[in-house]
Amino acid sequence: MTAVPSPSVSLRDPAAAPVAGAPGADAGAVRRALAALARAGRGIRWYVTTLMGDTAYATYVAHHRRHHPDEPALSERQFWRQRMDDQDRNPGARCC
Repeated sequence: MTAVPSPSVSLRDPAAAPVAGAPGADAGAVRRALAALARAGRGIRWYVTTLMGDTAYATYVAHHRRHHPDEPALSERQFWRQRMDDQDRNPGARCC
């Protein structure tokens, strides 16, 4: 004969953490984890775009407006041409 647990006895370990997606899962913890993952993704994207120079023209325009408001800024084409010419004249730590 098998013993049947009484209704007051729980078969679940009260110290066990709920599994994500399970009926008792903490939705706040899942939301915080996704927010942290999104924040990390944005940080990686910022680092790569800055490293590759994708934001160089926007940074130049912001600086130019702040420090030289009375002078016109270079066009984007002129900016990149000047930047490439400067890099060719002063290779610095480049490999090529």
